[in-house]
Amino acid sequence: MNTAQNFQLTFLGSGSAFYIGSNPGENWQSNLLIQSPSGRRLLVDCGSDIRFSLQEQGLAAKDIDDVFISHLHADHVGGLEWLAFSTKFSANKRKPRVLANQMILKDLWSHSLRGGLGSLEGELATIRTYFDTQSVPSNKGFEWEGVYFRPVQVVHNIDGYKICPTFGLLFDLGATRIFFTADTQFAPNQINRFYQSADLIFHDCETAPFRSGVHAHYEQLIGLPDDVKRKMWLYHYQPGPKKDAALDGFAGWIKKGQGFIFPADSAAAA
Repeated sequence: MNTAQNFQLTFLGSGSAFYIGSNPGENWQSNLLIQSPSGRRLLVDCGSDIRFSLQEQGLAAKDIDDVFISHLHADHVGGLEWLAFSTKFSANKRKPRVLANQMILKDLWSHSLRGGLGSLEGELATIRTYFDTQSVPSNKGFEWEGVYFRPVQVVHNIDGYKICPTFGLLFDLGATRIFFTADTQFAPNQINRFYQSADLIFHDCETAPFRSGVHAHYEQLIGLPDDVKRKMWLYHYQPGPKKDAALDGFAGWIKKGQGFIFPADSAAAA
């Protein structure tokens, strides 16, 4: 990759939260890495197996500059404790920055991280002990390396009487508008305008016979219009046999480690 001209987007894994294949390391959780032309790296979610998926790409905790968190499930935040300790107790002690919607950032420490990271010898730890933080207000976005990212609230799961905050991302790399769903139920009425505005869609997709109800299932997505499916890559699937996504009109299945390069005016699969 020519870092002077390109952004690179890499799926560190493409599996579901509980992906267990026939071989160790067959797949990892669906966390995404974006590298800018300057070499700065943004991790989109930091799941429980992130230390292994990063190592497979020749990277370590010190190589991560920023992390966007879509929601508080373990396959999206379970690796933050490792990242926090690994960077705090490193030679350079450089803090990564964590970005998230204000609702998620408010609960991240108390609901997910405090149990492990709150116990620190000689110090009353908070989330800012380990990370710089940036709260993203609802209906606002954030800029990273000249790219404006728009968090899109999606319907993932309903906890009792409220929708738990979950955010995908809409952003432009070069001339390509990308919609990354994070985790969403099949909800075309709510997110169809983002399908239509995007040039490239990365969509979570269940493939198991049992439907959890909190992710779009392949048999639901297959009913989308052909023009939407043609630009849709599928990830976050279970192990085992899968249907021929290309034959069914999709762009295809994302594979572990698959990269996409985005020059200033176009995009191509690496």
